[in-house]
Amino acid sequence: MDSSKSPQPLKKSRTSLSGTDGHQFENDELPSETASDKTPGLKFETVDKAQDEFGEDSSPLQQSAASNVSYRGSPCIGAFTIQCARCFKWRLIPTKEKYEEIREHIIQEPFDCERAREWKPDVTCDDQEDISQDGSRLWAIDKPNIAQPPAGWERQIRIRGEGGTKFADVYYTSPTARKLRSLVEVDRYLQENPEYGAQGVTLAQFSFQIPRPLRQNYVKKRPKNASPSDEATTKPLQPVEVEPYC
Repeated sequence: MDSSKSPQPLKKSRTSLSGTDGHQFENDELPSETASDKTPGLKFETVDKAQDEFGEDSSPLQQSAASNVSYRGSPCIGAFTIQCARCFKWRLIPTKEKYEEIREHIIQEPFDCERAREWKPDVTCDDQEDISQDGSRLWAIDKPNIAQPPAGWERQIRIRGEGGTKFADVYYTSPTARKLRSLVEVDRYLQENPEYGAQGVTLAQFSFQIPRPLRQNYVKKRPKNASPSDEATTKPLQPVEVEPYC
């Protein structure tokens, strides 16, 4: 986003990610459609791979220092943030694992600044927020209540370049380094490897929902199918037989 303002709070707790699953906004505030959905306060920011010196597995606190990104290449996740349900300030989440842990139950257990004391002692709602949206990063809103990956598995998001028809791709890496890109592939893999089912791994632990970019027009909109009224104006009328008036 180009502004330093935080998104307006929703009526319910919101979850925002900065750098996890994200897209970019040009406005100072989130689009009106964002304020109307039921997404809890999850958000993440991404940085351009060409200028990111840390890599996806580096500390989000370090990655968030990257600035002046051009977005010419495919961005990668730079930081994870969650919005406090009380003061609506954004708090940086130190690791991807902690972010996924909080996101899994974000609707039932809204995040607040007191929870952030696990990694930031003595923080309160009176303290300044950890990060704000600006034009130097690409921001996205993540989906709430996505289950944590099973032990030994990793859920990864790859942000696509600007102008495509899809914002990102989600896939899971199994303990054997196999990349699975859909529930169909996961189901087939679990059937081929029943030892995971014996360990309690189920399809319910996998989600391929992608984040929503905040920047308008980052993703190219697919052409809509012509409506019946449009067809009536574009297709020539076929001659039909009618009874003459008397």
